[in-house]
Amino acid sequence: MKILLAPSETKKSGGELSFNPSSLLFETLAPHRMKLLHTYINILQQGDMQTLSKMFGIKKEADILKHKKDIIHELTMKAIERYTGVAFEYLGYEKLNTSAQQYIDNHVILFSNLFGPIKASDLIPEYKLKQGEVVADIKPEKFYKEYSAHLMEEYLKDEEILDLRAGFYDKFYKPTKPYTTLKFIKDGKVVSHWAKAYRGIVLREIAKAGITSIKDFMKLPIEGLNIQEVQTKKNKTEIIYTIEN
Repeated sequence: MKILLAPSETKKSGGELSFNPSSLLFETLAPHRMKLLHTYINILQQGDMQTLSKMFGIKKEADILKHKKDIIHELTMKAIERYTGVAFEYLGYEKLNTSAQQYIDNHVILFSNLFGPIKASDLIPEYKLKQGEVVADIKPEKFYKEYSAHLMEEYLKDEEILDLRAGFYDKFYKPTKPYTTLKFIKDGKVVSHWAKAYRGIVLREIAKAGITSIKDFMKLPIEGLNIQEVQTKKNKTEIIYTIEN
């Protein structure tokens, strides 16, 4: 079983090892990644503040300047540790035992707006790129769909898929084989922002239990969540959870 996960806008600074783009998931994707990376770095070097503000999704000059660096030569850490958004906060990777961390390293695929599909264990530098923004004339989601969707299909051909991403990331890759997603309902309404938190909680419990199939996942008790319904349309199965008050 493989688990697809969205990245976050916020990221942890620092790192230990140097960056090697060729070490990321899908070696054959490296030339395309480098094209996007070089385009990105050229924009940073040109230093147009208005362009950078839009690309980064931030307005303060001091914050923009903080991210204006040659990321090729920045230090790296695991992608799963680099991202610090709500889902990652509730996952709490650093607090998990070694077995659960190894599970995540081996089973989770993230969809970076800059690097495309990467393993949770792939080593990446800190970067800033707002979801949905272009890099010069390149739309990352369209770019990576063109060059990596077929690689994902091959990579996942013998795997069950649990898709924990936000809908935007279907633009990078949408499985053509059967896959499973989650929906969270509270007081009769679909939860949107806090769905990120529950995705992190679900992933944490899956990792702790070492779940290897959707069948076993559906039997997994998760505190505060109850399965209300399971809907299947075409190749998509949606597990609908109710959130206990």
